[in-house]
Order: sequence, then C-alpha cells, then structure tokens
Amino acid sequence: MADDQGWGDVGFRGHKALKTPVLDEMANSGLRFERFYAAAPVCSPTRGSVLTGRHPNRYGCFSWGHTIRPQELTIAEALQSAGYATGHFGKWHVGPVRADSPVSPGASGFGEWMSSPNFFENDPLMSRNGKVVETRGEGSQVTVDEALDFIRVTTARKQPFLAVVWFGSPHAPHQAIENDLRLYRDQPEKLQHFYGEITAMDRAIGNLRKELRNLGIAGNTLLWYNSDNGAIPVGSTGGLSGAKGDLNEGGIRVPAMIEWPSRIPRPRIEHLPCGTVDIYPTLIDVAGAKIGRQVQPLDGISLKPLIEGRMKRRLKPMGFWVYPERGIAVQSHRLLEEMAAEQAGKIPPAAPPPDPGKILKQYPEDVFPGPAAWVYDQYKLLRPAMKDGMAASALFDLLKDPQEKFDLASREPSRVARMESELKAWQASVIRSLNGADYR
Repeated sequence: MADDQGWGDVGFRGHKALKTPVLDEMANSGLRFERFYAAAPVCSPTRGSVLTGRHPNRYGCFSWGHTIRPQELTIAEALQSAGYATGHFGKWHVGPVRADSPVSPGASGFGEWMSSPNFFENDPLMSRNGKVVETRGEGSQVTVDEALDFIRVTTARKQPFLAVVWFGSPHAPHQAIENDLRLYRDQPEKLQHFYGEITAMDRAIGNLRKELRNLGIAGNTLLWYNSDNGAIPVGSTGGLSGAKGDLNEGGIRVPAMIEWPSRIPRPRIEHLPCGTVDIYPTLIDVAGAKIGRQVQPLDGISLKPLIEGRMKRRLKPMGFWVYPERGIAVQSHRLLEEMAAEQAGKIPPAAPPPDPGKILKQYPEDVFPGPAAWVYDQYKLLRPAMKDGMAASALFDLLKDPQEKFDLASREPSRVARMESELKAWQASVIRSLNGADYR
C-alpha cells in the first residue's frame, strides 16, 4: 500500500510526466480496479479497515494517528490460525511499534515485523519486533528488502505467508534519491522529489515481483496493491473532484490492482465498486480460514467471486463517514530515537500510553456529525457535515459522471430518501460498535 498516492498518480492513467512502468505492467496484465475506495480519506483509518474489514469508526480510529483497538480481530490473526506466517513491513500508524504495546504489529498477529510508527524517508530508523534498528537505503526498497527476507524464509520451509508491505511514500516531505531526480529535471523541484519517490516505490515493487518469480511462487501468490487515500495537492486525482481529506471521489478513490497469474490469467478491468474493507474478507475466503470468533460485523465482502469472474453486481453498499475528531501527530523519527535511547539505557522508559482497548466515552446513537457518503452500484449519495440537524444530500451517477458535476438529487427524490435511510441505519450500527456492543 502506498501512502498518499492519488488515483491519477500512475502512468497508465495517462499522466504526462510520471513514470510507473511496474504498476503500468500490473494494471495491464492483472485485475485493475477502476472504482476502488479507501475506507477513509486519510491514512490511519484506511489501514485499520485493511486489517479488520470494518469501517474504522467502529473502533474509534477516526483520523490520522488514532489506533485500532486490541479487541479487533485482524487479518494477520485470522491467517495465523490457518497456518500462515505473517509479517508487517513499513508504515504501521494504527498504534505504537513498541514490543509491549497491545496494538503493535506483534500484538496484532504479525509474527515478524519491521515497522515505523508513521511515514518515513531514506535510511529510516525502524522497529524490528520492538527493537530499534538503523537501516540504509531508499525507503521503499528498504521496506521491500525486509519483506523479501521474510518471504524467502517462509518459502524455504514451504509455509504459506501473509506479507503486509506498507510504504512511507509518497507522503511528504518528499526526498527522492539522485538517480530518480534525474528522470524529472524538466519539472519543478517539488515535483521532481514527489515523482521520484513514486518511481522509486514502483521500482521496489518490481524487485518484489521479480523475486517472487525467482522463488517460483509468483503464479500462486496474490499480490494486491492500492493507496491509502486520495491525492495530496502536489499529486493528481486523474480529473476526479476533491482530494485527500474529503469524501469526493478524488479523496477516496485510489489506484488498485490484483496480480495473481494462476487465477487471473488474462487482463481485466473492473468497474464494480470495491474497497479496502474488502481485503480482509477476501483473504479469509481465499485462504479458507475458519474464524471461530468473527462476531464483529464486517463492512466489506469477499471479492473471491469477482476474482473468479462470477460477480456481476455488488449487492452490499459501501459506507463512508468522517467523524469530526482531530488527528494525532505521530513523528516517526523522534519516537524511534527515543525508543533507541531507552533501549540503550540512556533515558528512562516512557510511561505507557492510555489503554487503547478501554472504552471511555459513549456516543449518542442518533446523532451523526461530519460528512458521510453511501455508494451503491453506480450511485453515490454525498451528505455534507450536518448543521443544526440539517444537510442537503447530493446524488451522483458515477458511471456517467465520475467528476461529480451533476447533482441528481432533485430528479430522484425517492432514491435519495432510500439511500439516506440506509446510510443512517448503517451509521447507527457503526455507533453501536464504537460504544462497545461488538465486544460484549
């Protein structure tokens, strides 16, 4: 998963400057999603949705820097129970990367991890299973190299694996290496570094794909790629409205594709709405994992029938909701420097943070502040933040109008009323989860 790569920040969408040959090849040889949605328009909540298959508001991961709850069942825990080796590599950002944290990668089901609390650049400090280590190299390649070490070990012992590779690019500040800057000397300096980071990430993905082939496992390895939210100001939405931070298409529609040669032998382009909430149930289905305690409601669906060419329509709508809670700053380098100093005995250990599993607040189940959206089939209901209990929803036909220029609400009041009712019912369900109903 990329960090802040917009829907248009790829070569295969006709970008005039950006070079992404590996992603272009994957998009033209595998299953390319045209309408793939991040669960949220910012990073941490989307990452929580990948891990759980649930909308992040259900467990209070409202914005950047918020954590998941330890009560949540993660994809790593589920696949561990099915005999998979599990590893996390790169940006975490849904909890601390301390070994004793109840929401670290290790506590969340990852047997091996080399992770950063948030985004990172080149030569990053990382936490390897809770121990701070210094690395050398371009940030995306450092991440892939660690993942490949894990993959080689598991392949040698003939064990299936889940490798979660979350890049720190192309999140600002952008610091491309010299060889990648040379490709973009005709661009403004700010764009040189932004484009260079994406090209470096693209190259690292190419090295990952190459090694999967060298190991003889590429054919039966599902490689799923996407970004965590829409474009930042320096990036491209590919003509979609909005950007990172909002619920217009440019804020939540992201580049995504699956490469799986044994199951997807020919290139396909998919126009059904899909999203990060679908990753968890899809992988559970593909792996045949038996979940004995999946009592928590899922917001995603298994896309295995779609992968197999048997899904013609998505019957379950997709809900989006930005709850008005501020983000929490997480400075990776500073936090890891402090951890390293603690581990070297130079400073005393930091006080543990509040228990992320303790539910301290109860939210009203009939009040739904903040903007929300409801996507069903070709239609999208977009409801702005409510003021004094009132908000006029807009309705868009995304197949005919992906730029969301033409509001159909006045023409189709019955559809608007039905979708608003479904959205409110879903939001009430989310609040019940947020208040702890799923853990009782």
